Amino acid sequence: MRKENSSINQAVISDEHKAYISSIKRQNRRVTLNRLAILVLFFALWELAGDLKWIDPFLTSTPSRMVKSLITIYGEGTLFKHIFVTCYETILGFVLGTILGTIIAVLLWWSDFVSRVMEPYLVVLNALPKVALAPIIIFWAGNGIKAIIIIALLISIIVTIIGVLSGFKEVDEDKIKLMKTFGASKLQILRKLIIPASMPTMISALKINVGLSWVGVIMGEFLVAKDGLGFLIVFGGQISQLDMVMMSIIILSFLAYLMYALVSVVEKRFMKRFE
Repeated sequence: MRKENSSINQAVISDEHKAYISSIKRQNRRVTLNRLAILVLFFALWELAGDLKWIDPFLTSTPSRMVKSLITIYGEGTLFKHIFVTCYETILGFVLGTILGTIIAVLLWWSDFVSRVMEPYLVVLNALPKVALAPIIIFWAGNGIKAIIIIALLISIIVTIIGVLSGFKEVDEDKIKLMKTFGASKLQILRKLIIPASMPTMISALKINVGLSWVGVIMGEFLVAKDGLGFLIVFGGQISQLDMVMMSIIILSFLAYLMYALVSVVEKRFMKRFE
């Protein structure tokens, strides 16, 4: 009798669990469909407003005009070159900023004395507009990709250091003391407690770095680039081709979303490991 009752309960729980999963999937589909509907409606209204002259198509462009500009640049054979250059600079700046920022945060956590000494400098560097350093960086690194990557690196690395270091310092002190009581070394505390406990903070730093890396690269391309989407935006503005400008901005938005989505996938996999 007991076995029969337990099997019935398991069946009921299983059905409830299946219904719950099904409802979650339906909700996710509804969210995705609504997102797509908003995007389609936005572009449709934009096109309609331009056709009916509610807005000036020369100043704001329209989706159809952007498509024509896209086809023109694609026909010239330079579209993918510009996209590749910007993506290469952004990914390199993002990776370097994240890795170096995390390493420096670990070193500062390792020595409380050094952390306290460097704290005001980090605050000042974080508050300092990095654009002000761009002319100096161009003189130091030259007029090319190297300068753009350094600008992107400077924008993202300070935020990474501050964010990751704050996550390290928020770990429960009682847990650290307990590990020390059992004779754990500083390296063991870092590997077994600090990093796993700070993983959500580190993932958040990654997400922030996605946007900052794009900002840094586009800023650099505005100043020194001869290729890239930032160059297209500046060049389009100079020759009054705002269709090219808006098209480049839309492509940038799409690429930034893809990069953010990739970081979200990495987040889910890492969080499962540390749960």
